[in-house]
Amino acid sequence: MALYLIGDVQGCDEALGRLLRKIDFSPSRDQLVLLGDLVNRGPDSLAVLRRVMRLGGAARCVLGNHDLHLLAIAYGVRPQHRKDTVTTVLEAPDRASLLQWLRSQPLALLDKVHGHELLMVHAGVLPSWTLPTTMSLAAEVGAMMASPQFNVFLTQMYGDTPARWHDGLRGVDRLRVIVNVLTRLRFCTANDEMEFDTKDGAAAAPTGFFPWFDAPGRRTASATVAFGHWSTLGWLGRSDVLSLDTGCVWGGHLSAVRVDAGAAAGPLGTTLIQVPCAQAQRPAA
Repeated sequence: MALYLIGDVQGCDEALGRLLRKIDFSPSRDQLVLLGDLVNRGPDSLAVLRRVMRLGGAARCVLGNHDLHLLAIAYGVRPQHRKDTVTTVLEAPDRASLLQWLRSQPLALLDKVHGHELLMVHAGVLPSWTLPTTMSLAAEVGAMMASPQFNVFLTQMYGDTPARWHDGLRGVDRLRVIVNVLTRLRFCTANDEMEFDTKDGAAAAPTGFFPWFDAPGRRTASATVAFGHWSTLGWLGRSDVLSLDTGCVWGGHLSAVRVDAGAAAGPLGTTLIQVPCAQAQRPAA
């Protein structure tokens, strides 16, 4: 069995199909994890959702900010933006099952691959968060998404504040910060303060801020954290981080990593596989 991680698809179903053929993906043999932003901006979000759902237990995903945006539109909380491309999902005859499936997906996944911890999120984690903390906090949001109050939470989910995590946060502020960390984070300080305005690469960190994965004292550094979201960062393959948003929807590549065992309980071995994407749009937040 092979485990493949795939970065932001964002509605580029044709590229996803080519990538799955290139890696010779078999649902009966292999496992797939998509690192969020399955939908939006690309030409066929509906086909992406249907394709991934058809794979059943062979495919898992974490939610990204564009996936949450689709749910907010569907629940009447947010208007469609000019560049959104999710109308086919909203008008599909199987809309209800598609949205229910999306709503049931987690914000984080944690696996052990030959004894090595592999955390999978869309955006990032804060320095103070351990692996168990990250999974517990993601589960808090998951419980809200499964509750009858989910549509109310969607009306309160958006915003950049509180800008700093602390354990004493409660209610909607707590849930908002968790969502922001796991689906939007790029830069933070060593004491868990976040910055959301800067969308360039790692070298553009504002004064006093770091790319989240280079923040001093990060407590998940002994694991490998796989993430997407950051197309201006592109591919980054280190023992502690795998960055897999390579800008497919902006005319870049759609990327997969095959995760293999490294040394016993040591860093994972990885193989990068890419296909070019035909999209040619201008990057946006």
